[in-house]
Amino acid sequence: MGKSSKLLWLTLVLLLVFPYEAMAYKVVVDPGHGGSDPGAIGVNGLKEKTVNLDISLKLRDELRKKGIQVVMTRSDDRYLALADRVEFTNAQKADILVSVHANSNPSSSPGGSQVLYYDSAYPQASYPASPEMEALTPYSKQLAQKVLNSVLKQTGLKDQGLVPSAVYVVRKGTIPSVLVETAFLSNSKEAAMLADSAFRQKMAKAIADGIAEFQPPVFADTSVHWAKDAILRMKNKGWMEGIGNLFEPNRALTRAEFVTVMDRVFHLDGLTADGPDNEVPVFSDLKSNHWSYTVMSKAVRLGLLNGYEDHTVRPNQPITRGEVAAVFQRLRQMTGVPTQTPPSGSFVFNDVPASAWYAPAVFTLKKSGIIDGVTNTEFKPNRYISRAEIAAMMDRYAANQP
Repeated sequence: MGKSSKLLWLTLVLLLVFPYEAMAYKVVVDPGHGGSDPGAIGVNGLKEKTVNLDISLKLRDELRKKGIQVVMTRSDDRYLALADRVEFTNAQKADILVSVHANSNPSSSPGGSQVLYYDSAYPQASYPASPEMEALTPYSKQLAQKVLNSVLKQTGLKDQGLVPSAVYVVRKGTIPSVLVETAFLSNSKEAAMLADSAFRQKMAKAIADGIAEFQPPVFADTSVHWAKDAILRMKNKGWMEGIGNLFEPNRALTRAEFVTVMDRVFHLDGLTADGPDNEVPVFSDLKSNHWSYTVMSKAVRLGLLNGYEDHTVRPNQPITRGEVAAVFQRLRQMTGVPTQTPPSGSFVFNDVPASAWYAPAVFTLKKSGIIDGVTNTEFKPNRYISRAEIAAMMDRYAANQP
């Protein structure tokens, strides 16, 4: 068996045996309440914050056994504001949030388990959810159902159902989120169960098994985005990457990011300029330790990018749609695809006169079906291009390749 075949075989084995480890699946576990906030007090005097923390620590260990990465909002008895929990979670670039709680009711009769999630079908104008959580409703609901099914199956508790809740931690974040109400501290039978370490372990394992059945979105912020399919195809081709579990589709693409994508597509090391390679000058804002130093230097050498009069090359500056068209068509020309001359006067786009320096590239790419305007008549050459727009453009380019 060759080396490449062995590597492929090993990858498949890892995906089958440790699927979430291979995919770098990351979960935020949030033990509810804590510190000065005890939560509900059970009929047996048990504090909810204690139950939540113990089940959460056991849940952490169960998830790690499955190869799933875990971070905790708290791992000891401390108070955390709800906003702090969400802010912490957002900073982790995780895949899902699971908040662990125990239920309570003025009556001692109710019992069972339920799972809360945010559902965009039940908006509250006075208490709006984050835009991300509205878009992620299908994923949060799916996660909630899988966790609840597993808990009911393994504990035998009564089904209290899914709750399209308004609680803060499941409506203000940026990733699929659920809140598990494990059992009722106000019910004497269930309070005794929650006081038992073996039952807490069973509950933790049940929640972990439900989580393991859930497949999170590749990029949580593209679940309902217009460019979702193109973005996923570009990721699968290895041409574009996300930032953790996010893609940031509407953020402007920087010059360095664009050149990096072009290097993955066209392999700049194998290209030559029409004339001799340009000498790469010293740029004050492109030091050798900058992440894009090598690829930016390649682009300057090939004449794809030029520096500015102030001796900068501005790798972190957003790149415009006109610049993208010009550089992209220049690369196509280096690989044997000629640039066409647009007709005199305006063509197709009212804001791209034939005399513009980027006009031939825009004209050629439009005719090739690779680039579109912002509208049917406007190209907006001076507007910064977004990461979603470049993904769509590259997707059209890939579709046109033999």
